[in-house]
Amino acid sequence: MATAKKAKKAAKKAPAKKAAKKAAPKKAAAKKAAPKKATVKKAAAKKAAPKKAAKKVARKPNAAFMKPLTPSGPLAAIIGSGSRPRTQVTSDIWAYIKKNKLQDAVNKRMINADEKLRELFGKAKADMFELTKFVSKHLK
Repeated sequence: MATAKKAKKAAKKAPAKKAAKKAAPKKAAAKKAAPKKATVKKAAAKKAAPKKAAKKVARKPNAAFMKPLTPSGPLAAIIGSGSRPRTQVTSDIWAYIKKNKLQDAVNKRMINADEKLRELFGKAKADMFELTKFVSKHLK
């Protein structure tokens, strides 16, 4: 008896499963659409959240870079003999290089030295990364 009842229940469940399978894709589509709306609402909620105002603190320059230094010898011939910070010295040298078109056209890292720069560098060409090394020898 028990097996007959189980067989009847199984027979009843089989058609119900077919109907559930047909209805399932519609429900799945409806379920997929619902999360999209939820993400839109979440995105809108994120946009609506007020932004915290970050306190901007004025950046202080390093005192070592801003200390006035006096150029000597060949460096003074290029940028002048007045004392100025190391950062300004570098800017002035680059202004001289660009004004006289001494930067190599193909390899922009290289600086083609003219007579004044040749005295500073000690060679005909110098890499831009060597520039500070050469300049620091002539600053006091």
